Amino acid sequence: MDILTVVGMVFGFVAVFGGYIGEGGDPLSVLWHPWAWLIVLGGSIGCGLIGLPLAHGRHVLKTTSKLFVPPKLNPGEMIDKMVDWAQIARREGLLGLEGVSETEDNSFARKGLRMLVDGREPESIRKIMEIELETHENLDVAASKFYSELGGYAPTIGIIGAVLALIVVMGDLSDPNQVGQGIATAFCATVYALLSANLIFLPWGVKLKILAEEEAQFRFMIVEGVVLIASGENPRNLEDQLRSYET
Repeated sequence: MDILTVVGMVFGFVAVFGGYIGEGGDPLSVLWHPWAWLIVLGGSIGCGLIGLPLAHGRHVLKTTSKLFVPPKLNPGEMIDKMVDWAQIARREGLLGLEGVSETEDNSFARKGLRMLVDGREPESIRKIMEIELETHENLDVAASKFYSELGGYAPTIGIIGAVLALIVVMGDLSDPNQVGQGIATAFCATVYALLSANLIFLPWGVKLKILAEEEAQFRFMIVEGVVLIASGENPRNLEDQLRSYET
């Protein structure tokens, strides 16, 4: 589990509301307004869904889980595996990798192994795997953009929420005390919007983009390794070339 996602969000909210309480504010009576949250979150997500192609919706949900449980990418371990595969191919031929292809956990690497066993040409393998890599990366980047765009929509929706609340307040000016409290309440939507944009949506978008780039780099390393094996590269040379992907 990526504890930094949770720690960062909790720390941010605690710092903001802790500072507010330290200044003498009462969060329960003034800041807790579920309808304002509904306007901000519902309105922002609604805007995001309008701009999200239907085919990407499921992938966004799937990708969001990576914020808390990121994919396990171990370049060193995968390089060791590919060096072993190159040694097997050198001793037994590409057909010797058939058993390995059935037990490999990584689905992307498993696909490459199957193409090796089928005797595909190196360039054909590269083309097929790179197309899949780019398709997967584009979907991941689209998920990161979804949250980044929510971070842009939220402040505007917050202003709309504040204006709507002010309309309600101005509809009854008979009690000056209620007017002051109503105006303070109206700005809660703006506070919620800025908090959700800067402590949730925008950071999530940034993190998902970083994860997408890391996963694409990992997959590109697999492509290079599989192509080198298909080309009959010496295992030692293969390892030397792939070690540059380690960080």
